Amino acid sequence: MAVGDGAELFVTGTLGIRSDDNIFMSKKAESDVIFDINPGVDLTFGKNAQLKGSLTLVDSFSNYSDNSKLNTNLFAGNFTSNYEDGSKLKLGFNLGYNELNQNQIDIRGLTRRDVFTTGATTEVEVSQITSIGAGIAFAHENYKRKGFTDSDSLTVPINFYYKWTPKTDLSVGYRYRDYAIDLGSDSTDHFFNVGLRGELSPKLTGTILVGLNSRKLDRGGDDTQLGLDANISYELTPKSRLTFGANNDFGTSPQGQQQKNFSLNGGISSQISDEWSVNAGLNFRATDYGTRTDDYVELNLGASYIVNANIRILGGYTYRSYASDIASAEFKNNVFSISANFRY
Repeated sequence: MAVGDGAELFVTGTLGIRSDDNIFMSKKAESDVIFDINPGVDLTFGKNAQLKGSLTLVDSFSNYSDNSKLNTNLFAGNFTSNYEDGSKLKLGFNLGYNELNQNQIDIRGLTRRDVFTTGATTEVEVSQITSIGAGIAFAHENYKRKGFTDSDSLTVPINFYYKWTPKTDLSVGYRYRDYAIDLGSDSTDHFFNVGLRGELSPKLTGTILVGLNSRKLDRGGDDTQLGLDANISYELTPKSRLTFGANNDFGTSPQGQQQKNFSLNGGISSQISDEWSVNAGLNFRATDYGTRTDDYVELNLGASYIVNANIRILGGYTYRSYASDIASAEFKNNVFSISANFRY
């Protein structure tokens, strides 16, 4: 419903079911069927205006058929806004709080944690062919389980852009990142880079940053490596798109271990009719811990059917595989899911 000039309030929700053959992502797999009910609201404002934004609130219920002790009720609230005055000034702001209980590569066993994030970005036109962009991002993670470390991260990127062609910019940039943890060593990262963004060819768009990435630990020690951050999209047809990404960066595990992470991802999506769309994706990550390197592969297949303007049906399959010199850390995982998304 309308909530004033240019603002609308939507009621949202998801009803879903998942069949997961390894709910803890462990060497010894345990399967279960999970039912998801996620009611929420979405407030949008600024339609056709320079200032736009949205506030999304979701309450997520996950119910396990065989492991009822794992049932959760988690809240998520996220606010985003952006202001754009043509090409002269761009501003962005985000604020979020998310209660999580999902597995990740370094977080096994459905570990509860709360994540708070906030940040702002700006880009100002200096002349007709130059502009300066800057930002700041802060994140705090609070774990509810022993063996995992709370963390605070602060990231500040600064970039100078030069218009090489009407649709392509060259860039010179620097990114500062401070990472503080309770277990292990705090770290400070510096990423000096050059890159380009925009339309690289009539059907190829994206951003590529390459440079020197260094990390210094507060308890002594430093390291330097090639830094890479790339995201590219290619239009195969008017209704089909191919995406590719690559990243090489330092990291810190939730247990406080130092990492070097190299990742590749690729995907394809296609709208085969007004109602049907399909997608597929493949992700690879190599994590160097200094004494060993672990490899992770994830395959995603999905389809979407639009019932009407308010209802969308989604189906998907995910395969995960983790290989390591530590045999107990390895796992394989298959997840089949189907859900209905509502937005009124």
